[in-house]
Amino acid sequence: MSEQQPIKLTSLSSKGGCGCKIGPADLAQVLRNLPPAAPNPDLLVGLDTSDDAGVYKLTDELALVQTVDFFTPIVDDPYDFGQVAAANAISDIYAMGGKPLTALNIVAFPIHTLDKSVLTEILKGAGDKLKEAGVTLVGGHSIDDKEPKFGLAVTGLVHPSRVRTNAGAKPGDQLILTKPIGVGILTTSIKKDQLSPEEVSRVTSVMTTLNKTAAEVMESYDVHACTDVTGFGLLGHASEMAKGSQTGIVIYKDKVPFLPRVRELAEAGFVPGGTKNNYGHLEGSVTFPQELDQIGQWMLCDAVTSGGLLISVDGAEAPQLLDKLVAAGVEAALIGEVISEHPGHIVVK
Repeated sequence: MSEQQPIKLTSLSSKGGCGCKIGPADLAQVLRNLPPAAPNPDLLVGLDTSDDAGVYKLTDELALVQTVDFFTPIVDDPYDFGQVAAANAISDIYAMGGKPLTALNIVAFPIHTLDKSVLTEILKGAGDKLKEAGVTLVGGHSIDDKEPKFGLAVTGLVHPSRVRTNAGAKPGDQLILTKPIGVGILTTSIKKDQLSPEEVSRVTSVMTTLNKTAAEVMESYDVHACTDVTGFGLLGHASEMAKGSQTGIVIYKDKVPFLPRVRELAEAGFVPGGTKNNYGHLEGSVTFPQELDQIGQWMLCDAVTSGGLLISVDGAEAPQLLDKLVAAGVEAALIGEVISEHPGHIVVK
């Protein structure tokens, strides 16, 4: 590859730069027409609360945590793309309080039109990130496709009594976010050549950072609910937490950490469709302050890839947990609180 022109991997995707999931509104329409799954007492977490992963009890002491995620390239470097995809998929296991154990690669690749070394680098990146997480690759599946897509199915373990869902938040909890947001706007900007190499490196570093440290630190605290912030954005995942927990949530907009230049790039028009879909889906579920303009509202709904954990922790323990996270090198910030008023609704202040 050294003698060839570098591949601009994001240009091979017809979906744009964010690698977003199907929007929450469209997904809800599909799922509501499906018959309910047969009840199973061993299924501890299923489809009911839109959680990050499924949890299935094996014994009174052991449960499986399972998840899958894949998407089109959102960065141009194949190795980095593999790392981002792996970190993103593993994150669901951490969010549920589990320990990731094994993974399966999911590959779609134009094997006859794109240099095979590109796929090699994608798989190397994913493999190195799995190794960092202590996860064993056990296989995978590949198809020949017109545009590259990559992801993983990940399996982990958790004690049934220590499952962390997005539906357990309690009034009095404080909300801690462990990574800055704005990833969707920045990765859309990558496709349009709007970021410097240093800015690409910064957003890539955020996406390739495992939530392993954050998950390990929070184990010692009274965490009532947890989710990872990904395709549905900060407010989308916070809304799922509010509705699942039947509590109200307050988000303090000035405390939410953003990556550099997010507003500037959003104002220049680099807001992905997934972000706007998230915003539209939340109509009626979020109250924004009058002084927050449309750009600011979109920013809080930005479609994230491999984002941080949103942790709902007992208010008395929140300051210490925040200090421990920061001391461990996690880019954590206290961004809101859980209240008993307006259950299922978010108020941005």
